[in-house]
Amino acid sequence: MPSQRKWSAEVTEHSDALNLKKHIFESDAPKAIALSLKRSAEHSDRRKAEPYRSAMSMLTFYINRAGKNLDAKHRQTLEAAKDELRQAFGRN
Repeated sequence: MPSQRKWSAEVTEHSDALNLKKHIFESDAPKAIALSLKRSAEHSDRRKAEPYRSAMSMLTFYINRAGKNLDAKHRQTLEAAKDELRQAFGRN
């Protein structure tokens, strides 16, 4: 029986709303993650919400999807990326 990928992995890789840079969520730099998400959200013509909301939703979705498989250090990096994303959009 062939292994089936989870629907959430498909969403992350083939989002209909954002064209994400490959492996961006694996970065150790919160600012790089945030700026990449911001750039993708601002250039998308398929998103349904404002750019900030789309970018934050994708980041939160990834964190939630990774769940227990995400080590503490990387979770901290992704949570810091949320703060960087807020700052990039001027939402302190």
